[in-house]
Amino acid sequence: MRLALLAPLPPLQNGIADYAQAWMTAVRGAGVEVVVPPQRQGQWDTADAGFWQGIDGVHAELGGGRGPEFVALEQLRARFPRLPLSATVHDPERLIWRSPSPPRGLGRWLAAAPRPLPQLLALSQDRRTLARERALARQLDAMVTLTRTGGQVLVERMQVAADKVHFIAHGNGVFAPLPLPEAPLQLLYFGFIYPGKGIEDLLDALALVRRQRPEAAVRLTMAGGSAPELAFGSRGDYVAELRERAQRLGVGDWIQWRLDLPAAQIVPCVQDHHVMLLPYRDSKKLALLGRMRGTSGALSWANACGRGVIASDARAFAEEVSHGNGVVFAQGDPTALAGRIIALVDAPAQATAWAAGAAALGQQRQWLRIAAQFAALFASLQESGR
Repeated sequence: MRLALLAPLPPLQNGIADYAQAWMTAVRGAGVEVVVPPQRQGQWDTADAGFWQGIDGVHAELGGGRGPEFVALEQLRARFPRLPLSATVHDPERLIWRSPSPPRGLGRWLAAAPRPLPQLLALSQDRRTLARERALARQLDAMVTLTRTGGQVLVERMQVAADKVHFIAHGNGVFAPLPLPEAPLQLLYFGFIYPGKGIEDLLDALALVRRQRPEAAVRLTMAGGSAPELAFGSRGDYVAELRERAQRLGVGDWIQWRLDLPAAQIVPCVQDHHVMLLPYRDSKKLALLGRMRGTSGALSWANACGRGVIASDARAFAEEVSHGNGVVFAQGDPTALAGRIIALVDAPAQATAWAAGAAALGQQRQWLRIAAQFAALFASLQESGR
């Protein structure tokens, strides 16, 4: 089978590009020939007849506010009515959340302006965008979500049959297990660093821990990409803002910064810590458009490395840490997060139990098994299309 992949790929700096690269490698290993279509001026070239004649199916990675993959699926369905089309939807309950067509005039300026103007533009275009998302969803042969919760809300919002949406978890590598480090308690934030991740709540929580337990031995590592590609723009030097906030709160000496961590250092970094922290917040502006119920690539690294997670109840994290691999707290509540950290200080054996749960989940979700599920899905779509 020859499958075309529509997806952002490295060196683009975002989680979906990282996922797509790992996915492509794994699916190729499962016996599917995956090829990347040609592009012209940042858009997928769906009119290249020489390329598309030999394609048996198309899979896209949708999310992150990107439009090129969405538009290409629309064009391919119009040009090749019988070609099997599928997509992994990274940010359900919507496919793309904002208009996939570049706005003109003032709209183009607003789309590139600082927050919150891009979000307000997306809100103003929402009814038209939702109608377009539903139209494409009905024409796709299959959609995949990385969480069961995401699949449920996608079915409801896109108004499609439940059997069109498939749950296939985020894959992960499998690495040699390492025991937890010695004291002090080593906490890790890992992932792209940008507003909306709840990092301010994490720093506030750390300050609360220090005030309530000044004798506690706690350290935090902030590791991840410092210059991600963002759908809705960024604001100034965000990392500098965070450093200044940490100093102002009196916890700067508890924090180590490991920015733009090379890929080869990710596993040692994660395994050098007891627990990963994911303090994300659901965007109040995006909540006007729908509920985002996806997961996190960082969480998959925690599973792969056998480390538990303390996550907010944003996205579908409550589902993702329901396997004995961690615990959630109320998003946007630094006091609640501080309470989770203090509980771990008082009962450090909990980190060991979470590590075991994470390692077991990592084994279930290794890329070898995940890729086999995708290969089976593509084979069934090809068979049903004959």
